[in-house]
Amino acid sequence: MEAFRLLIVTGMSGAGKTQVLQALEDMGYLCIDNIPPVLIPKLSEICRQGGDRTNRVALVVDIRGGEFFEALSTSLDNLKEMKVDYEIVFMDASDETLIRRYKESRRSHPLAPSGRLTTGLKKERQILDSVRHKADYIIDTTDMKTANLKEYLKKRFTQVAEKHGMTVTVVSFGFKYGLPLDADLVFDVRFLPNPYYDPALRNLPNPFYIPEFRHKTGRVQVVNDYIHSFEVTDEFKKHYFDTLDFLVPNYEKEGKAQFIVAVGCTGGMHRSVAMAEALYAHLLEKGYRVTVEHRDMMKNNVEEDFNPHQADLGD
Repeated sequence: MEAFRLLIVTGMSGAGKTQVLQALEDMGYLCIDNIPPVLIPKLSEICRQGGDRTNRVALVVDIRGGEFFEALSTSLDNLKEMKVDYEIVFMDASDETLIRRYKESRRSHPLAPSGRLTTGLKKERQILDSVRHKADYIIDTTDMKTANLKEYLKKRFTQVAEKHGMTVTVVSFGFKYGLPLDADLVFDVRFLPNPYYDPALRNLPNPFYIPEFRHKTGRVQVVNDYIHSFEVTDEFKKHYFDTLDFLVPNYEKEGKAQFIVAVGCTGGMHRSVAMAEALYAHLLEKGYRVTVEHRDMMKNNVEEDFNPHQADLGD
């Protein structure tokens, strides 16, 4: 029988909690919306005794529940006393995005039914600040399409019976698009040689671009080989891998369910992609549950990419 899994979904109004619940329901979770936090411990106890039909549960708790913070905090403490493992999924988005969604739906904010949306959002962020810091997953839907959200949830929360322990996610990104909000650890690899231009020409007035590299991703062999052809890359990878070899088992021992490592370069297309793939391969070889994502790679003008995981994408 699969282990009992309890997801507590919360976050900003309009950030996508309803879509999350619908997706989790399609994945086989028992889903309950707007549950009073005080009922969570008792419900989890009942579900744990229900066998396979109720061993995956997702509960939405938000400010509609009234005495939100105090009741939720107490319930979470009760779950710990009952030795019930749970994961908090916090849904977020920029204020600009939330305001646009509210206007499109013509709804009022629950904390400002007759006032300004900005006032309601400010109050809500203050109330939710503590629980956001406790979250295992922070999902920012500002620029996320529904299909991407479903794929994200599928990767994170599909039960895998034969594997246990902490899941490691390696994410490449571009600094010009912002830091991943849910990252536990961030590596800045902008110091590595940039395949955009030849370092031997770097002192000339303008960088001389290498045309054959510019529109290829860091997963294309010729670009990957270029990035790995420098001593500084080898030296970095040694420290990079040693750091993760130390951190991952210790975080796992601490009981952390998800560990997200973000690797960033300027645009998230070349250096960060190559280094994210290198770390993914290293951790996979070590036997960890690991996935790799390239958040910003396709936001660039990509003309050639190679997906080494294509064979694994059947699901």
